Amino acid sequence: MSAVVVINADYTPHDVVSVKHAMKMLYRQVAVVEEEDAGQTFGPYPLPRVVRLIKFVYMKWRGAHRAGVPRYSRNNILKRDKYTCAYCGRYGDTIDHINPVSKGGETSWMNCVTACYDCNSLKRDRTPSQAGMSLKFEPRIPSFADLI
Repeated sequence: MSAVVVINADYTPHDVVSVKHAMKMLYRQVAVVEEEDAGQTFGPYPLPRVVRLIKFVYMKWRGAHRAGVPRYSRNNILKRDKYTCAYCGRYGDTIDHINPVSKGGETSWMNCVTACYDCNSLKRDRTPSQAGMSLKFEPRIPSFADLI
């Protein structure tokens, strides 16, 4: 199912949610459709792409998310990398820490990439250079649009 971008009442990015969640927000009248996907429907309703919250929601607890940075999650890493292994370019559905946690690496946007099972198993708890592997692309902090 597609993702829907949620913007705050002041038009700043707020979140990315499922279509089902966005439809619940519309039903409860806490959001309005700003942009819809032409030709796509959710039941009898047009499929929303962007919804705007009616009232401003203060997000102090979200830290970097307030600055327009999507929150880190396994699913968001997979979406950012388009389910493509950073080592071989094939389909990937596991997450690899470039600098392993056992060697002081963090769980962050810039230290995690999508990997296929074979490459992740081959690399184990080593850096890519120690494992004789190289990255096909560098990790980056995505925008909300990258995760749709």
